[in-house]
Amino acid sequence: MNQKLYIGNLSFRASEEDLKSLFSEAGNVQSVKIPLDSYSGRSRGFGFVEMSSPSEAERAISLFNGKTFMDRTLIVSQAHTQKRKEGGFRRKRNRGR
Repeated sequence: MNQKLYIGNLSFRASEEDLKSLFSEAGNVQSVKIPLDSYSGRSRGFGFVEMSSPSEAERAISLFNGKTFMDRTLIVSQAHTQKRKEGGFRRKRNRGR
C-alpha cells in the first residue's frame, strides 16, 4: 500500500527531481507531483510524494518535517483526500418565460 505525503512551504525553485532525490533518503519513492499554476506555469509552493509503504512515509515525515530545504522550512504530513467541490456555474432553468 502506497502512502501519499503532502509537502508544504516548498521553494518555487524546487523541481520534482529535487524532491525525489531528497525523499529517497527515507525509502522508495513511487511518485512526485508539484502542481503548477495554470496562468504563470510556476510552482504553487506545495507538492506530493508517494512512498512505497506506511513505514517509509512515517520515516520521511520524521526526517523532513521542519527541515530546511532550499531556504524554506518544509511542512511534511500525510496527504488527505480532497473532496470533490460542488457548485460553480449553474445554468438558469427555463421556467416557461
